[in-house]
Amino acid sequence: QQLSFSDLLQSEVIVPTLLSTVMNEGAKIPLIGCIVQLYLFGITEALQCFLLTVMSYDRYLAICNPLRYSSLMSHRVCVKLIAISWLLSLSFTLVAQIPAATQEFCNQNTINHFFCDYFPLLELSCSDTSLARILTITVSGPVVVFPIILIIGSYICIAHEILKIVSSIGRQKAFSTCSSHLAVVSIFYGSLIGIYVVPTRNQSQTISKLLSLLYTVVTP
Repeated sequence: QQLSFSDLLQSEVIVPTLLSTVMNEGAKIPLIGCIVQLYLFGITEALQCFLLTVMSYDRYLAICNPLRYSSLMSHRVCVKLIAISWLLSLSFTLVAQIPAATQEFCNQNTINHFFCDYFPLLELSCSDTSLARILTITVSGPVVVFPIILIIGSYICIAHEILKIVSSIGRQKAFSTCSSHLAVVSIFYGSLIGIYVVPTRNQSQTISKLLSLLYTVVTP
């Protein structure tokens, strides 16, 4: 439910601007609106990172510790994990957005993107953005890298457990519980790493937009 809410919030933040940009060959948004959109977008992205990690842990318990699943993944534990995910998302996103919100913007006011993304917004700044870029990569790195390490670790354990299953039907049932989650994780984290963790200055705008489309529209 939390992941669905995050996807819904992301759609409400991004899709209207996307449709307006496509239909009208551009869209207007005030600077404060752009900063707010960027902050809400950052929250949803960070929240999805943490929730996908929680879901991988849930699948790990369901397959590797089925007899203890109810006690290890109780309602109380779920609430705590969701609360921690929200708290981390709000905190990391706020730290990352402060440099963008305090930039000086001059006459250039056209973002070459379909929403107010971080690096395209910094391209409009007439002040030095090197510190903002470094801080963003430093903050977004742990948000993306640490969860994906935990997810990979969970799936290594899951794969090891599935290989122990003798019957092919049992293996298929176990794999089917993880296949959709694994597909979303691959698309979501792959595009995020390509844009925010290891971005390049000469990265094609078309490639950047396509990657953004993957994690803003396709994965939800």
